[in-house]
This record gives sequence, C-alpha cells and structure tokens, in this order.
Amino acid sequence: MPHVVTERCVNCRYTYCAVECPVSCFWEITTPKHMLVIDPETCIDCEACVPACPINAIWPEHELPDAYASWTAFNADQAKKGKNITEGSDPLPTAKLLEEIQADEKAKGLNISEPSKAS
Repeated sequence: MPHVVTERCVNCRYTYCAVECPVSCFWEITTPKHMLVIDPETCIDCEACVPACPINAIWPEHELPDAYASWTAFNADQAKKGKNITEGSDPLPTAKLLEEIQADEKAKGLNISEPSKAS
C-alpha cells in the first residue's frame, strides 16, 4: 500500500521526505497545486518519509484520514507530471508550521489524527 501526500503539503514544499526516500518516488508539481506527490507505483512503503515531514503531510494509505481520502487518487494522477525530487531545497515562502496547519483544520471542523510514524 503506497503512502499519500495530502493537502497539508500544498504551498509548502518541505523536501526532507524526498531526501529520505530510497526509491525516488517524490515528484514536485506546480499545477494544479504547488506541492510534492508520491508515485504509488514506485513507493515501497518503507515509511522513511513519514517522520521526515515536519508538517505530517504523509500517511500510509491504510491510515489516511477520511478528510484526505481523495488525495490517494490525486497523488496517482499527478505523479510523474512534474520534476522528480531527490535532493533537499528550501521550503516555499508560504510554508506553514504544523501548529498552523492543525489550527486551520480545526477551524474547518476537522479532527485529524496524526500519522502513527510521525515524529
């Protein structure tokens, strides 16, 4: 089961996850959203990316919160449409901290459980 990058990554582009990935399954896209996605055909479910993401934007598919269910198809559809990312780069100026993202989710009425392997 592949891992899934969710809405939390939109306009952030933290690349620590891609640096940790042993199979280069991360792709940076800029349209329709600026973010990283995981190629589900390449992902080996090693979970190295999950604790590396400072905003907990990556879940194993079997743990994906219902609010983020559509992101499985989004990752599969968008994978390989951008640039394959294997090295780190600076986050976007619009990148948020985890606490800010969690507050935004709560303001939308969401109660999101964090990924079990998140640091």
